[in-house]
Amino acid sequence: MFNNQRILVTGGTGSWGHELIRQLLPQNPEEIIIFSRSESAQVAMSREFEDSRLSFVIGDIRDREALTMACRGVDYVFHLAALKHVPVCEDQPYEALKTNVVGTQNVIEAAVAGKVKKVIYISTDKAANPSNFYGMTKAIGEKLIVYANLLGSETKFVTVRGGNVLGTNGSVIHLFKKQIQDKSEVRITDFKMTRFFLTLRDAISLLFKASEVSVGGEIFVMTMPTCRIVDLAQVLIEASGKPDVQITQTGIRPGEKIHEILMSDFESQTTVVYDSQYLVILPTLDMPHLKARYSGYAPVSFSSFSSENNLMNPQEIRDILIRGGFLQ
Repeated sequence: MFNNQRILVTGGTGSWGHELIRQLLPQNPEEIIIFSRSESAQVAMSREFEDSRLSFVIGDIRDREALTMACRGVDYVFHLAALKHVPVCEDQPYEALKTNVVGTQNVIEAAVAGKVKKVIYISTDKAANPSNFYGMTKAIGEKLIVYANLLGSETKFVTVRGGNVLGTNGSVIHLFKKQIQDKSEVRITDFKMTRFFLTLRDAISLLFKASEVSVGGEIFVMTMPTCRIVDLAQVLIEASGKPDVQITQTGIRPGEKIHEILMSDFESQTTVVYDSQYLVILPTLDMPHLKARYSGYAPVSFSSFSSENNLMNPQEIRDILIRGGFLQ
């Protein structure tokens, strides 16, 4: 799919971007353009990869002109750029709106102008029945991406929705390990809290699959394993070998849920089971090509996909941490 193609990655210097580019390069692209705001992160990434097929463009997705220039002659866009920390978006909603909503609209318009083949938008479980401003902005982003398929352009737009990816910037793994090492204490907002988890490598592999099979307008939902955050902390404490590490409860933060969902009750009415790794949420908008494409797939038999179900046991958590490279 990506052989001899030009690919633009917004927010490409982040954790997702690093792993995406690591897995894209062996697929023989002509060029990968990393579009992001941080000069120092781009310089570090350039030195890390040392690959002539990588190009770096300093720019902000809030700047439509810069995006339009970057999209010229591009075949595929992976839209990763976002403000993604829940407390930051709660405290500074105007900034979250400008980046996550207006920025996504700019990506759509730039891709249409550049006659890009396909745009792949990375979303989050927090967009399903959103309880915080971050989730709301990502939910609007999803709607914009679905609607973009009705603009009459040559470009196809698709969403991939996932949960927490282990080891990304701001991940609880790094935070917990640092708290264990420095303070002999792990701080959890609520002991009942559960989350979806996947390794970065697995997330990117699933991302490629959705990129390849999508026809435009779908929301692909990764069927991710779940765990209790307190169990995750316990596994990391045991692995550290450090005695007398305490786990304390600090109280839930504004906009934070006890359990996340990957698919809402409303969405379940138009969702089909694609395979063991994916559900596909079809839009309520009239898109005949989608109905035809997925007519042979079974509808989901459940009304919600919540992180409180199918919890991993400690050994399974340990295994996924080993696979992600966080434990020996």
